[in-house]
Amino acid sequence: MKRVLSTVLALAIVFGTTAYTSAAAAPSDALQMRIQGDAVMVSAGELHTVGLRADGTVVATRVYYLSDTSRQHEIDRGQSEVCDWRDIIAVSAGVLHTVGLRADGTVVATRVTDAQADFGQSDVEGWRDIAAISTGGHYTIGLRLDGTVVHTGLDENNKWRDISGWRDIVAISASGQIAGGLQSDGTVVVTSGHYPDLVSQSDVAGWRNIVAVSAGEYHFAGLKADGTVLVAGSNQSGQLDVANWRDIVAVSTGAWHTIGLKADGTVVIAGEVNGDGSVHFGDVNGWKDIVAISTGGMHVVGLKADGTVVMAGDTTNGQGSASSWHSIRVPYRW
Repeated sequence: MKRVLSTVLALAIVFGTTAYTSAAAAPSDALQMRIQGDAVMVSAGELHTVGLRADGTVVATRVYYLSDTSRQHEIDRGQSEVCDWRDIIAVSAGVLHTVGLRADGTVVATRVTDAQADFGQSDVEGWRDIAAISTGGHYTIGLRLDGTVVHTGLDENNKWRDISGWRDIVAISASGQIAGGLQSDGTVVVTSGHYPDLVSQSDVAGWRNIVAVSAGEYHFAGLKADGTVLVAGSNQSGQLDVANWRDIVAVSTGAWHTIGLKADGTVVIAGEVNGDGSVHFGDVNGWKDIVAISTGGMHVVGLKADGTVVMAGDTTNGQGSASSWHSIRVPYRW
């Protein structure tokens, strides 16, 4: 277990060093190394799920509304229009948009079809030398090879995220209100935009030896090198109750829940899917052979070692159709 996590941290540090000392190197070299680490192969959004296939193409579930008459009405706003994407090495699902990172360090995003909901979150055409991507509610952030961060779009209060001054970043995570970055020295930077009381920098100031971060709607998590998890923010539904977790190799935060992937391929969860207990996790505690996890608004997704996907939570908007996927790219396992 310690070897696994130390390798993750070493990869982050090597990646950062490459960014700062080998500016002339081809971005794809560093990016291909990164994809073997923690790039996102499957991503759960607010109402949809996105998967990266082994051949570099992308699949996404379409969004539906199930009426009282049990008839489906499509309410997709363009977030599933990914069928023509190629050479993708990471994906991220937002609320109304989907973002993909290409092998050449450029970024592609679906265009929001509802003009009133277009806050510029898809304006990524000019991005270059990007190593990682993450989507918030109505914004997108990208990690450059030089360890700085770019962003586009607005939060729910039409404010820009205060992340332009971040430096030495090796991993990023965004949600509706919270955005965070992991620095090369294992410390963390975080902002909650217009809602500073959610999670502030002072809440994470003492965090050390962090190897991964995840931003939820109301809380923020950091995975330590020893396989334990630190959390800050709201504990409304018990999403911060992770003190007893051990041997964790990945962590993902949703609105009212936190999910952890253990070294043995099983999963642990704290909190609730939707905050009021009306939607449950189903048989998530029985999941086996999981190699990656992601949380959405009210659903959780697990990628299995065979490239298939399992899901739990609320899938009434069509997210559940991902259970038929196969050949999803599986991350490198040490």
